[in-house]
Amino acid sequence: MKHVVLPEVKDRSLVFYLAMEEFVAREIEDEAFFVWRVNPTVIIGRNQDVEAEVNMDYCMSNGVEVVRRKSGGGCVYSDMGNIMISYVSRRGDASEVFGRYLDALVGCLQALGLDARKSGHNDVMVGERKVSGNAFHMLPDRSIVHGTLLYSTDFDALETAIRPPVEKLERHGVASVRQRVANLSECLDRSVIGSVEALEEFLIKHFTDGEIRLDAQQAAEIEEMSKKYIKYTR
Repeated sequence: MKHVVLPEVKDRSLVFYLAMEEFVAREIEDEAFFVWRVNPTVIIGRNQDVEAEVNMDYCMSNGVEVVRRKSGGGCVYSDMGNIMISYVSRRGDASEVFGRYLDALVGCLQALGLDARKSGHNDVMVGERKVSGNAFHMLPDRSIVHGTLLYSTDFDALETAIRPPVEKLERHGVASVRQRVANLSECLDRSVIGSVEALEEFLIKHFTDGEIRLDAQQAAEIEEMSKKYIKYTR
């Protein structure tokens, strides 16, 4: 699997990375992997009702972007303490592709000494709390998995920005989002992984065996593609 690298390091909007997934799926034949982080953003699934799932007043007042992705799944809050992971592979059955990816992610966390396991078909737990949620998007001949990996996310902001249905929380036996999730910074040996950047580097080494470097023209094409994604404003 190849690590896809951009020509320069700078802050980019979440929609840039969603477009980058599509660009990589179209232009790169190898299995591909990259990680990224963004300023506070809420990402809603393809079929979700933004008004029901997102606290728009809070987001608009606090500079939290709200965007819609093309994959299904639930509402996600991301900030610079959360690693977003993108995995692009050949087209395949969702369960098979998810399983392959989640096995690799669980193996990565177990290599760091964590009690990590798959839960359901798209989550990863450490102990009894969720540290990663993932979604699947199928293109004509490629599959995209994208997911979260919580390291030091602001849970106050997360809990205020999104509104998971009560029945979803009840199904997991918790009263709030905060009770169900955990930051890996609380679980990891800090002498091994002491920062979110160190965890990013560990993920790249675990998943990939080489890199593909994009050039400035390709980055500009991705930027243009990102304009097709929906951003919500008031």
